[in-house]
Amino acid sequence: MPDPLLFNPRSYDPAHFDPETRRLLRATVDWFEARGRRRLIEDYRSRAWLSDFLEFAAEERLFATFLTPASEADREEQRWDTARIAALNEILGFYGLDYWYAWQVTILGLGPVWQSDNAAARNRAARLLAEGEVFAFGLSEKEHGADIYSTDMLLEPDGEGGFLATGSKYYIGNGNAAGLVSVFGRRTDVEGPDGYVFFAADSRHPAYRLVKNVVDSSKYVSEFRLEGFPVAQGDVLHTGRAAFDAALNTVNVGKFNLCTASIGISEHAMYEAVTHAHNRVLYGRPVTAFPHVRRELADAYVRLVGMKLFSDRAVDYFRSAGPDDRRYLLFNPMTKMKVTTEGEKVVDLLWDVIAAKGFEKDTYFAQAATEIRSLPKLEGTVHVNLALILKFMRNHLLAPVPYEPVTSRQDGVDDAFLFRQGPARGLGSVRFHDWRPAFDAYAEVPNVARFREQADALCAFVTDSAPDEKQSRDLDFLLSVGQLFALVVHGQLILEQARSTELDEDVLDELFSVLVRDFSAHAVELYGKDSATAAQQDWALAAVRRPVTDEGRSARVWARVEALSGAYEMAP
Repeated sequence: MPDPLLFNPRSYDPAHFDPETRRLLRATVDWFEARGRRRLIEDYRSRAWLSDFLEFAAEERLFATFLTPASEADREEQRWDTARIAALNEILGFYGLDYWYAWQVTILGLGPVWQSDNAAARNRAARLLAEGEVFAFGLSEKEHGADIYSTDMLLEPDGEGGFLATGSKYYIGNGNAAGLVSVFGRRTDVEGPDGYVFFAADSRHPAYRLVKNVVDSSKYVSEFRLEGFPVAQGDVLHTGRAAFDAALNTVNVGKFNLCTASIGISEHAMYEAVTHAHNRVLYGRPVTAFPHVRRELADAYVRLVGMKLFSDRAVDYFRSAGPDDRRYLLFNPMTKMKVTTEGEKVVDLLWDVIAAKGFEKDTYFAQAATEIRSLPKLEGTVHVNLALILKFMRNHLLAPVPYEPVTSRQDGVDDAFLFRQGPARGLGSVRFHDWRPAFDAYAEVPNVARFREQADALCAFVTDSAPDEKQSRDLDFLLSVGQLFALVVHGQLILEQARSTELDEDVLDELFSVLVRDFSAHAVELYGKDSATAAQQDWALAAVRRPVTDEGRSARVWARVEALSGAYEMAP
């Protein structure tokens, strides 16, 4: 029987979605399966542009169906639905990050358009989507990265109500083929934030010069330059502070997608690794007979389950967000930072088991080991997102407020709020529901209870031993605190999703034994920081816990892992 917790193309049937969503997701899986492993790997190795996939997506109206908000729709099935977007992220990550990337940067490119009051630009984008075009997000620059305060894309008034844009953009996905590029710049005649502009550009225009692909990959991550590019009033998407907000709010929407791509990569790698290890004989025994191998594969499995549970629950908060409920602003950088780094850990554990096999060119694993590294580094580094997460720590841990329960959100409605998020500020005012009931519901699970002790200890740390003014400027110290806080949030949403899905408690207990070890490791790291005070050092050592062990539980979880051997192998 396929493991119900993991995506398996052989048995995949997303019956919880409407018929057209279900058909499109299944059709995408079938397209990749028909293509086969050899062709998939050869396209990856030869850095082939994704024209065949984009032709398939255009014929099926895949992007148009999933990425056109209901306000711009010409078909009933079109809507911006984070649940089904997450499902497609997972599928595309499963078969290759290059495919996911073309889709992801299309999402980013659409963000400023769908947030704009420019009806003509929105209509144009909807038409281009229907025609099968991809999009690009022209924000970052070679000298400044994504520091939008320092943009050198300059718009000079042309005297007729428009502008002439000159400047370069760097690290822009789909910049070679985008029907519409959302470009961020600033006016030369207006100082300060009032001078910001987001405008729509066509990569086929003569004044748009494609310089190169800056990476050695099928992903076309472009450098392009505009030279006196004409920007009419009808091309302007946002001006002033609204342009700044559109940039940040677009990233709020887009960076969520990295978590489910990481899940897809990890799932495919796990099938391949377990199958190889279980059928490889060393010293007269299957590799999976060795205790350290079983531990590593079991750890990888439960970490992967935790990634999926957290991400699925975060979808609910995205879909239920509104002006008075912005909890998604914490869970979003959590998916970006925590889930993607968990994906790295999963692949590293698998790689330790299969060793040299992970380098072989005819495996999916070889590309998984490379591509899994990129996701924590896109849409803001781990450090940037950890620093963002820290802004919510005190309110989340110590100052909960009542909210109506957020139910599982797989209903087929448009997530319209994501394109009217409003000003990108006020993070310190975001409040959260009480995290403790999620833990209370599983108080009888030994390692959940053990981890709860550590979470309570973190509350005491924030109350009694919080960083002083000097430490608050020491980002190295703060990032260790951020890792501890992130684990509490990670555990909370895992437990909320476990309750709604009736997760096997053996799997949950084994997962939390890993989280207990992780918390202890970060506490020891904090203990060793140069600026840690004596009180903080004492706290750190006191927060270290040993997980509760149970041979029977571990054996039952191992049986689930062992059953993955041969459960899926991509057609040749």
